[in-house]
Amino acid sequence: MPSSDRRVRLAGAVVLVPTVVALLAACAGTGPASSTRSTSSATAASTVAPVSKGVSRVSVELVSGADGDECRVSHASAKAGPITFSVANTSATGITEVELVQGQRIVGEKENLAPGLAPVTFTSTLTGGSYAVVCPGAVTDSVPFTVTGTAAAQTGSDTRSLLTAGTKTYGAYVAGTLADMVTAVKGLRTAVDAGDVAAAKARYALARPFYEKVESDVAGFVLPGTDPTDNRGNLDYLVDMRASNLDPAVGWHGFHAVERDLWQRGRITASTKSLAAELVKNVEKLQSLAKTLTYKPEDLANGAAGLLEEVQSGKIKGEEELYSHLDLVDFAANVEGAQQAFANLQPGLERIDPALTKQVSARFEDVTAALKAYQDPERPGGYEAYTSAVKAKDAASLSRVVQSLQEPLSRIAEKVATA
Repeated sequence: MPSSDRRVRLAGAVVLVPTVVALLAACAGTGPASSTRSTSSATAASTVAPVSKGVSRVSVELVSGADGDECRVSHASAKAGPITFSVANTSATGITEVELVQGQRIVGEKENLAPGLAPVTFTSTLTGGSYAVVCPGAVTDSVPFTVTGTAAAQTGSDTRSLLTAGTKTYGAYVAGTLADMVTAVKGLRTAVDAGDVAAAKARYALARPFYEKVESDVAGFVLPGTDPTDNRGNLDYLVDMRASNLDPAVGWHGFHAVERDLWQRGRITASTKSLAAELVKNVEKLQSLAKTLTYKPEDLANGAAGLLEEVQSGKIKGEEELYSHLDLVDFAANVEGAQQAFANLQPGLERIDPALTKQVSARFEDVTAALKAYQDPERPGGYEAYTSAVKAKDAASLSRVVQSLQEPLSRIAEKVATA
């Protein structure tokens, strides 16, 4: 999830680069290691040279060192403009994410960085200033990174205009989805307050997809005035924490705490009602904070990739809806959100790379077709339960069809950032 897995979130009003929410599924492999053993080392203040039509490339390698896990950054600075960060986890078992931060704002990130997986990338268009590559869990968890100069202003070319128009339309989609989520969560609370378990289960299934559609856009917000390193103020945790990433110091909150009561315990208590009321309050706060969001084209591409990583890392594994087994409902919502982001880039992307556009469109159709096999209008959320038996039989094939979409989709961010 831009993710409820993260134990530390930096405070800030905006999460630009949802992709970085993007491509959550895999990060690792080989990458250039620095010559020092310092956990967060950047190669001797060197500036990376632009490559690939003006795109600079920076490698981040996560390794296990003698003193603990290390975050090695290949360059200490780069010129303003599109910069592609390639993240590879070679052997660091204690690092699961990498974030690019400016002040308190996360402008790029990769999550679920398991050792040994293929490297993953995100691209951000950066202007001059001080940034940091943050690797929570590393011995030195923050590496200074400087961007020099000013990013060239984008001209109003037809392609660029199409991409910019797409970001505005997508922003309206996010705002509408969050408004619908608030309404749906209020409906869930009403059913919970009435003590009607069956109705509450149905309302839960209706409410869940909204967050999953736009999670990569909104997972970085914290409550104003709270400690950004504490899950007590982390809205993604408070709304979408799971049993697998429960913070004992903060305890149960959000959707999955209500899910546990409805499905595992099978009853509504005073605590359930309190949890539902808190969830309404937090999604309303999230909706309010998200009004500050603005997007660049690569943010949409990164966010779409991030939602598919969410599918691979949580839904296909059956970890998201542990008690209700509504994972396929969330799976479909993640795919819808990714497809909406891609669709808003498509008119401009067709001018940049029509072959890639056609390939991504076809792969989305494949994923959608695979999901249709599980549709069941008689069940909450419209999909069959993702039971252990279904997972054992179909997880591998579902993963493959999603992976076939992830690879071409991951190439879009750099293309639209340099258009």
